[in-house]
Amino acid sequence: MTAKSPVTLDPTEKIPPRERILAAARELFYRNGIRAVGVDAIAEAAGTNKMTLYRHFPSKDELVAEYLRQVAKGEAAAWERLQAQHPGDALAQLRAWLKDMSDHIISRDERGCPLANAAVELPEKDHPAKRVIEECKTAARAKVIALCRAAKLKEPELLADELNLMLEGARVTAQSVGIDGLGARLKRMSDALIAAHGPK
Repeated sequence: MTAKSPVTLDPTEKIPPRERILAAARELFYRNGIRAVGVDAIAEAAGTNKMTLYRHFPSKDELVAEYLRQVAKGEAAAWERLQAQHPGDALAQLRAWLKDMSDHIISRDERGCPLANAAVELPEKDHPAKRVIEECKTAARAKVIALCRAAKLKEPELLADELNLMLEGARVTAQSVGIDGLGARLKRMSDALIAAHGPK
């Protein structure tokens, strides 16, 4: 669930420098990879300079962590939207989440999950982004478990893990061999998993 931003932002627009830097970093990190993008490129795309960037973010690592916090906020907002669209219907929320995820995965504009991509790129255990990634992924798993439980599906923890592993595998498949037929397979597989954990 990745919001797009322009690669180059107009410095004359009334967007504060910090927001411009984050928007540029989000687009560049997601499209090109965290390691491949330097602070010079981010500052240029944001219509600012390195001094301003470092005034708002003491290091590139801190900028990466804040970029991922913004991704996490977007995911939290997506959960709230699903809840508002299907109030009191956990199974409908679960199915809507699966459809949203499938739609993102099969979009030709997608490059996978920003959090998972960052986890692969950042092997350092003490990187400030590591905690952000872990907290967001843990919160998402807890949300899926809660929906499975509220929908009275058997073994909600196992089902949540099965669905998440299926989606993570689908993201890799989309990036490595393409998306042809992937959406239909995801729908069939998720329906089968939910049916296998049928209501208690």
